[in-house]
Amino acid sequence: MSNPHTPIKRSRRLSLAVAVTALVGTTALAGCSVSNSENAGGDTASGVGDTLRIVLQQEPPTLEACESNLTSTGVVVRSTITEPLIERNPTTGELEPKLATEWSSEDDTTWRLTLREGVKFHDGSDFTAEDAAATIDRAVNSDLGCNVEGYVFGDDDLELNVVDDFTLEVTAPSADPILPLRLSFLEVVPAETSSTEKVREPIGTGPYQLDEWQAGQHINASAFADYWGEAPAFEKANYQWRSEGSVRAAMITSGEAEIATGLSPEDNIGDLGVSYPNNETVALRMHADTAPFDDIRVRQAVNYAVDQESIVQALYGGRDLAAAQLVPEGIVGHDADLPVWDYDPEKAKELVEEAKADGADVTAPINLIVRTAQFPKIEELAQVIQEQLTQAGLNVNLQMLETSQHLIYQVRPFPTDDDGAIMLMIQHGNQAGDAAFTVEQYMTTTGAQSAFGTEELDSMIKEASTLTGDERQAAYEEIFGYQNEEVVQFAHISHQTGMLGISAAVDYEPNSASGDELRLSEVTPAQ
Repeated sequence: MSNPHTPIKRSRRLSLAVAVTALVGTTALAGCSVSNSENAGGDTASGVGDTLRIVLQQEPPTLEACESNLTSTGVVVRSTITEPLIERNPTTGELEPKLATEWSSEDDTTWRLTLREGVKFHDGSDFTAEDAAATIDRAVNSDLGCNVEGYVFGDDDLELNVVDDFTLEVTAPSADPILPLRLSFLEVVPAETSSTEKVREPIGTGPYQLDEWQAGQHINASAFADYWGEAPAFEKANYQWRSEGSVRAAMITSGEAEIATGLSPEDNIGDLGVSYPNNETVALRMHADTAPFDDIRVRQAVNYAVDQESIVQALYGGRDLAAAQLVPEGIVGHDADLPVWDYDPEKAKELVEEAKADGADVTAPINLIVRTAQFPKIEELAQVIQEQLTQAGLNVNLQMLETSQHLIYQVRPFPTDDDGAIMLMIQHGNQAGDAAFTVEQYMTTTGAQSAFGTEELDSMIKEASTLTGDERQAAYEEIFGYQNEEVVQFAHISHQTGMLGISAAVDYEPNSASGDELRLSEVTPAQ
């Protein structure tokens, strides 16, 4: 893996109710003192100063721009420190100008982008088509291994032609009607940014520039004086992180922060908790290269063993929805008629026994890999699932890992020296609104976050990507059905509902993308 601390080289830069209740009871502590929190220029609950203070669930593993589709990175970076060429409106789904003002194509293969003039990077240099081309080349065409490459572009490279300082042509290997949508995932960085090593702290064009990242403590940013757009309302921004939701909530109610992410009503946030429909889906991804998951009956048994409805009700108060696929309603390709797996523990046991009778090693260890503090009550959820799978006759070991450790299992190449089969708990957010961005990374045989697939499924996914309208919708519905019947790589759990803690001192209306990209320029002092 490349060095995440490499600086940018700038040659021209200027400067079940009982079980669930018992588990919840062990972690829901009523009294929470907030220690080591800083009042970074803000006032108490009576008002807000010149610093907007945000408390996250976890410290970002990196602020590398080409990793910004990772929630823990994007929530800080996207459209705040860096910006894309094209931005998707999370409410309407429409594509809107950002660093590109216009885009068009005559054949859906070559797209011409007109770029915004008068934009400066945080080091004082001018943004041009050379930077846009280098950003795309670095993230998509290089061997850097950016997460966004596998998530959005797969194995396809793009041909780039800098027509002039503010015109760029991008050509796909075949017709791609949603290429502008794909480009919206790329956060622009200077042309001099290394294409062989990732950088920990990017230079961008956003309304805030990165000032300091004190590892384990905080991230500080300040309003960029030469920002091309409207200046943000707050002069400074301060990010901290606390793993306990109740602690994050207490920082809001005590006036020590203005926004807290990843909360639930059980965190005692009261009226300052604001719910919003996010785009996240929780599922278990099973790796079929090792027993017992090399037998499809065991993978089916996992689906029958997980009591989705009880989990949603007991752990999440009925706010979430049991899931049958990796994308929620509102995403192109979501099949509203696809049935959720029945909760049938006896059927799960029968399938395990059938597999065992045919020689499958159903006692082989399964490593359930879960990211600490990824979303509310994730540890309790993991413990419930471990118990339900154990009752089905499977041997499940629970491993709670920090973000950097979890990423090793999340993206190819996956670890191969573990003692046991891998089952990863994933939280997938489709920020783009189209199933292509889900199935291409999670279901193809070479997808960046796919544990396996089939040639037929690959062919179905390739064909669907070229379609539009009703044909596109139908094709992706068929793909999700095929996954559940023929592949069974996933055991879906729930479509989530997000909650932010928002101080009465500020105004901010969360949207479906707020968990992935918290745009600080949209936060203003309360009126």
